[in-house]
Amino acid sequence: MPIYPLKNKIQTYAWGSKTAIAELLGSPSPADVPQAELWMGTHPKGPSSVVAAGEQSSLSALIGRQPAALLGRSVVDRFGPELPFLFKVLAAAHPLSIQAHPDKKQAKEGFGREEREGIPVDAPHRNYRDENHKPEIICALTPFWGLNGFRPVKTIVSLLTPVFPKSLEKDLSELKTAGPQGLRAFFAALMTLSQKERSMAVKEIHEKAKALAGTSSVYYWMEKLAAFYPSDMGSLGPGLLQLVCLSPGQAMYLPAGQLHAYLDGVGIELMANSDNVLRGGLTTKHVDVPELLRVVRFEETEIRILEPVQLKDSSSGYECPAKEFTLSIIQTDGERCYRSPSTRSVEILLCTEGRGTIDSGATNESAAVQQGDSFLIPAGLPFYTIRGHTTIYKASVPIPAGI
Repeated sequence: MPIYPLKNKIQTYAWGSKTAIAELLGSPSPADVPQAELWMGTHPKGPSSVVAAGEQSSLSALIGRQPAALLGRSVVDRFGPELPFLFKVLAAAHPLSIQAHPDKKQAKEGFGREEREGIPVDAPHRNYRDENHKPEIICALTPFWGLNGFRPVKTIVSLLTPVFPKSLEKDLSELKTAGPQGLRAFFAALMTLSQKERSMAVKEIHEKAKALAGTSSVYYWMEKLAAFYPSDMGSLGPGLLQLVCLSPGQAMYLPAGQLHAYLDGVGIELMANSDNVLRGGLTTKHVDVPELLRVVRFEETEIRILEPVQLKDSSSGYECPAKEFTLSIIQTDGERCYRSPSTRSVEILLCTEGRGTIDSGATNESAAVQQGDSFLIPAGLPFYTIRGHTTIYKASVPIPAGI
């Protein structure tokens, strides 16, 4: 069974970078348009393709012809004959929207409801584009700024007080009195302001945050967001949500329902195979406030920064509770190669640095690998070996104990 080089879809969203993905792939830089995400997987919005038997076909079609051999029997038994994860490179030159993703029950119900209502799946006001949930992990390739989960209410009140609009002081006072139980009502009040109220409030936030921008990264980002989105209450995000800067190699996990946003940087993103997004600020796109309020978990959040942990197979990985995916890093040099375990699920490999070779344990064939290359490794391949000087990120499916 061969190793399959992938050809992947680039999503050209406005917030993307014109240089990061182009330089990773060795393409002309800067690109003509912003390149936001490189998708590796089978999602209908951006499926990868492969060359098999001399012909190019979609990765979905290839898996459909031999699911057990490619995915692994345990993957098919648990998730059906489909790749359960979506692997990405994310390059944010401008802030992404504040957003949350549904759990499986919410996604199934929401998708079914919008199907019955006859909303086209690609309609701008559509919330649910598939029936799946979307837990995810983000791992920094460069310093990576993001927002992730609600701060403790005491901290929110302390940070927002110096910049909060006078017209909304009652809402902040009520949050201080109510504590964590008041998060939902406070957030809903901000989200349901009129256009005029938002514009006036954000103008005041911008002026106050600008005066404090040199004192804290919280106010630096508030000022920047208020300038970028002059009528969007998402500018309060850095004070309302946990502000995180991941160093290269660090990661964080985002469960369903957790309000978050990515602000700046390049990272590796791995998630369940879904594109369901409920937006809540920092966007000109559709915001469905009632649906967002149903999905978001209004809880104080403690952020755990994940460091890579050494694994038995000489790679390193990130602790993650997701059943659909796990992320690890393979690093080789002139004295150290990597030999895969014989028991594996399907894997997608992405080389982010260096060059070397991947040797198939089944056919004794060897494929060159260099920065920007990606490959599908079938579960049915007995083993493979990577040699050279490389850094490779690996997406795979956790194998339950006893299999």
